[in-house]
Amino acid sequence: MRHRKDHRKLNRTPAHRKAMLRNLVTSLLEHEEVRTTDARAKEVRRIAERMITLGKRGTLHAQRQALETLRSKDVAKKVFATLADRYRDRHGGYTRILKLGRRVGDSAPLSLIQLVHEDEVPGEESKPAS
Repeated sequence: MRHRKDHRKLNRTPAHRKAMLRNLVTSLLEHEEVRTTDARAKEVRRIAERMITLGKRGTLHAQRQALETLRSKDVAKKVFATLADRYRDRHGGYTRILKLGRRVGDSAPLSLIQLVHEDEVPGEESKPAS
């Protein structure tokens, strides 16, 4: 049974897993998209959503909590300034995971995790100029 199992181990030691996820979250928030495996993307989503929620709080305590996870002070500033303003009226769901298929070498399922932009309307695709 899967009761009370709240995260994936990703076949890593706890220290390696924590370091890998911190690096992925920092890269996601810096570049606004990252290509990785499905399982890693699902774990990164949990942490990234938490970081953006901390950014929306904007308190000194929230900044210190975010700096415990994020590797870069510049990325932390971006979270508390740019991303907090962008998602001010949005309650969760700041990221999206798009399936990319399988990796050539080991057939691992790949995904693209990216931050959602407010100017995008779901279900509405841009039409080519005719």
